[in-house]
Amino acid sequence: MPETTAPPAARAKNRFVGRDLVVKGARQHNLKGVDLTIPKRQLVVVTGPSGSGKSSLVFDTIYAEGQRRYVESLSAYARQFLDRMDKPDVDLITGLAPAIAIEQQTGTKNPRSTVATQTEVYDYLRLLYARVGTTVSPVSGEVVTRDSPRSTAEAIQEALSAKTRFYLCFPFPDHKGAKKVEELEALLARGFFRLVALPTEKQAEKGKAPEVLDLNTTPPADVKTPTKRLLVLVDRLATKPGDDATTNRIADSVEQAFREGGERAVVVTAPPPSSGGEPFETLTFSALFERDGMTFEEPTAQLFSFNSPLGACPACQGFGRVPGVDPDLVVPNPELSIRQGAVAPFRTEQWSKHQRTLLRVAAKESVDLDAPYTLLPQEHKDLVWAGRGDYVGVKGFFDYLQKKQYKMHYRIYSARFRGYTRCPACDGYRLRPQALHVKLCGPALGTDGDTTRWTHIGELAELTTADAQTFFESVELSDHDEEVAGRILTEIRKRLGYLVEVGLDYLTLDRLAMALSGGETQRINLATSLGSSLVGSLYVLDEPTIGLHPRDNDRLITILEGLRDIGNTVLVVEHDEQMMRRADQLVDVGPGSGALGGEVMFQGTYDQALDSDDSLTGAYLSGRQSIPVPAERRPLDPNRVITVEGAREHNLKRLTVSFPLDRITVVTGVSGSGKSTLVNATLYTALQRLKGRDFEGKVGAHDAVHGSELIENVEMIDQTPIGKSPRSNPVTYVKAFDAIRDLLASTHQAKIRGYRAGTFSFNVPGGRCEVCQGEGVVQVEMQFLADLYLECEACHGRRFKQDVLEIRYKGKNVAEILDLTVDEAVTFFEGQKRVLNKLQSLQDVGLGYLTLGQPSNTLSGGEAQRVKLASHLSKQHAGHTLYLFDEPTTGLHFDDIKTLLGAFNALVDAGHSVVLIEHNLDVIKAADWVIDIGPEGGRRGGFVVAEGTPEQVADVEASHTAPFLRDALARA
Repeated sequence: MPETTAPPAARAKNRFVGRDLVVKGARQHNLKGVDLTIPKRQLVVVTGPSGSGKSSLVFDTIYAEGQRRYVESLSAYARQFLDRMDKPDVDLITGLAPAIAIEQQTGTKNPRSTVATQTEVYDYLRLLYARVGTTVSPVSGEVVTRDSPRSTAEAIQEALSAKTRFYLCFPFPDHKGAKKVEELEALLARGFFRLVALPTEKQAEKGKAPEVLDLNTTPPADVKTPTKRLLVLVDRLATKPGDDATTNRIADSVEQAFREGGERAVVVTAPPPSSGGEPFETLTFSALFERDGMTFEEPTAQLFSFNSPLGACPACQGFGRVPGVDPDLVVPNPELSIRQGAVAPFRTEQWSKHQRTLLRVAAKESVDLDAPYTLLPQEHKDLVWAGRGDYVGVKGFFDYLQKKQYKMHYRIYSARFRGYTRCPACDGYRLRPQALHVKLCGPALGTDGDTTRWTHIGELAELTTADAQTFFESVELSDHDEEVAGRILTEIRKRLGYLVEVGLDYLTLDRLAMALSGGETQRINLATSLGSSLVGSLYVLDEPTIGLHPRDNDRLITILEGLRDIGNTVLVVEHDEQMMRRADQLVDVGPGSGALGGEVMFQGTYDQALDSDDSLTGAYLSGRQSIPVPAERRPLDPNRVITVEGAREHNLKRLTVSFPLDRITVVTGVSGSGKSTLVNATLYTALQRLKGRDFEGKVGAHDAVHGSELIENVEMIDQTPIGKSPRSNPVTYVKAFDAIRDLLASTHQAKIRGYRAGTFSFNVPGGRCEVCQGEGVVQVEMQFLADLYLECEACHGRRFKQDVLEIRYKGKNVAEILDLTVDEAVTFFEGQKRVLNKLQSLQDVGLGYLTLGQPSNTLSGGEAQRVKLASHLSKQHAGHTLYLFDEPTTGLHFDDIKTLLGAFNALVDAGHSVVLIEHNLDVIKAADWVIDIGPEGGRRGGFVVAEGTPEQVADVEASHTAPFLRDALARA
C-alpha cells in the first residue's frame, strides 16, 4: 500500500493541538462564552470576586471535561461503576492533559481514616515492619527468632563447654484423648524406645541427675513418671566446638527432633557420675516463632492494618476507642487535690463514703492529699482508679453501678461519667498485641541521637510528621535490611518530607481525617499527589492557602513551582497576593459576581495586572483601591471582657486569655497553634454550657470563664456547608421565603381558593409540581452515559402547578419571584419589613447578585459562607451577642473582604462583639484587638505570643505574624 501524506493544513493543525490548553465558548453556569488559552507547564492563578465564575471555569469546565474524557475512554462495563459526568457547556477544549483536582472540601467522615492512611505513609510503614521489623518478647525483652537445625546446632556448641555430654530430645507427645500407655506404644512403633525422665525440682536440688528409661526393658505400663517430666531421646552426643562433623551430626539429630516433636527440641546435659551431683542444664529450641512460652505471628503487612480483621484489636475493632468511663468527666478539674474533691463521682452525699475511704487509704499510702491531681505520680493515680484495701477505686465503683443498672437512678448517675475512652486492650493503638510486639530499633526522640530504643508501629503513628521525619532520617538499617527495605524507607522519607513542606509538620500521623479542616485536607491531598510524582499532568487546586499563615505560604508556593518545573501545568483558583506575585500568569474573571461576572477581564503577568484598568484585582494589587486601616481603634474597656482561665485542651498551655467585648477581635497564629481549640472548643462550648444551651461535643479543658453575664447570646459561624439539595437556596436558608409565602397566601385570589402558605412550598406536596417534585427538572438515567436533566414538561421548570402560578403578588407569581436577584427583590418588596430584614442581610454581605431561588449546591465556597453569615445577621437578638467566625474570608476576593468588614463593623456598632479566627492580613490590620497564638504548631504551640492592637502586635519580634503585619500596615 502506498504511503499517504497529510496535507500541510492538517499537519499545521496537528502541531497546534496540544501545545497549549485552549478553551472556546465556555458557558457553564454564569460564564459568557469565555475564550481562554492557558500555556502549558506554567503556574497560572485564576482570581476574581466571589461568584464571578472562577470555579465554573476551572473546575466545572476544564477539570470536568478532563475527567469526562478519561471516564469515556474506559469500557462500557467499567463506566457503570464510576460516577457519571455531565459534558460541560463549552464549544471546544484542546490540549487537555490528564487532570487531577485538589479541592477544599472536607475529607472522609470514616473514623478509620487517618493522616497516615490518606498519604500512604501507613501503607509503607506496614510494609517496613513486615519486612524488617523485629519481634520482641514482652516477657523477657529478648528478640524472638525461629530456630533452624543448623542455628540450633551452632547454639548448642557455643552454649555448652567442650566435651559436655548431652541428651538431644523432643517433648513427650500429648495427643488429645490419648493415654500415656498408648503414646509410649506409638513411640515404640516409630523406633523411639528411650526416654529421659527429669527429676522433680526438689530432687534436682539434692543433686539427682536425669535418668534414661529403656522401653525394651521397662514395659510401657510400668512407666510411672508423669508425662510432663518425660522427654523422648533422639541422640546422645558430646560437644566439640569448631568440629564441623560434630556440628553436622547435631544438626541432623535436631532436624529429626523438630520433625517428630512438633518443631521443638530439648537439650539436657548429662553430668558424669563422678561430678558429685553437678546440676544439669536444659536448653529449649523451637522451629516455631515462639519465646518465653508465647507463640508469636510472623509479621505480614496485614498484621499491621487496623482495617483488617487480621490486625485490628478485637476489643475496639481497630477504632482505638471504646465506650466506657471517661477520665475527663471523672476528674473534670485536675487542678483540684484529692482532698478538694478532684474525683467528681464521690462528691455527692450518697457516695461521699468512698471519698472518706479514699482519704484514709491514700494517707496510709503516703499520697499527697493536697497536691493537684495532675501533679500526682502515675502510681498514685493508679491507686485512685484501681483501689487498695478498703477503697474500691473508681473502676470498682463503676463496676458496682454496672451491676445495679436495672435501677434507673444508677443508670442515670453512671451515664454522667461515660464517654469514649482509649481502648484498654490495645492502649489506643488500634492493633492486636501480636502486631505491637513487632518493633523497629531507632533513635529515641528527645535525645542527641546516640540513644536507641525499640519502637512499635503504634508509637510511630503518635508522632507528628516533623518528628517522624527526624526519626526516619536517623534510623539505620543493616546492609541486609537496607537491601530489603531501602526503597520503602525512601518512600516514607519522601512523603513525610512533602507533609512538612506543605506546612503540616504539627499533625500527628494518627490524627483522624474527619477532624481535619478543609485547608488541611487539601494540603494532605497535595502531599499525596506530590508523592506520586506524575509528569505532564494538569493539577487544579482550589485555594490551597486556606488555613495557612503567611509564613507557610512561601513553602506551599515553592512546592507548586516544583510541580510546574517537572513538567506539569498548575492551575490555581486563589486570592492570596503572595501566590499571585509568584505566578507565571494571572487570569482575572469578573467584572462582578453572578450575572454580572463570567468574563475574562485580564490575562497576563503580575506586573501587567498592576497597570490594567479592566482588572479589579490589579486595582487592589497596585494600591489604586485598598482596604483601609481604621482611623481610630475602638478603646479597650478592661471591665468588659470575657476571660478564659487555664485553657489546656489539646496543645494549649494553661492559657488565660481575655476577649474584649464591643469590638472586632482577631485570633491568629500559624496553622495548628491552637486557635480553633481556644475559640471553638473552649470559649464557645463553655459559654454555651454556662447559658444552658445544647451543643455537640464536649467542653475543652479549662478552669473557668469569667464575664459570661455580660452577653446574652453566643453564635458560631463555621465552615460547614449550608445544604446539598437543589431545593435548598439562599432565600429559604435566611428564612425570607416564609414571609414571601405568607404574602402570597394573603392575596385575595389565594384566600378564595383556600391556599395557605404551605401551598407555595416546593418541599412538600400540595402546590408543587408532583412530576418533578418541585425541582423543575426531571432526571433521566442513561446506563453508560451521564444522567440527563431535562426541563420538566409538566411545569416547564417553574416547580409549581399551573393553578398555583396563577396567584400573583404585585404582578408576579411565586416562580417569577424566585427568579429575582436579591437586589431586585429588595426593591420589589419595599415596605414589607419581614421580607426586607432577611434580604437586606444578604445585600449587606455582598450577595445582592444572587437569585432568590439559586440552588445551594451551585454556590461557591465564599458565597455559601456569606449566606450563613447573612442568616445570623438577620436574626433579631435581644441583648448583646458574641459572634464567633472561623476563617470567614475563605473564598473571598479583596473587594468581598472590604464588604465583609463593613458587615462586621455594623454588628459592633449595633452593640454586639465579633471574634474571628483569621490569617488574612487585611482583616488583621482592620481589627481592634489581635491575639497571636504560637509560636509554632502542634506541641510547640499553644502559647499567647502577642496580644494588643495590630500596631502593638507588629512590634513583637517573637511573633511570626509581626513582620507580615508590619508590611501590611506600612502599605496601608
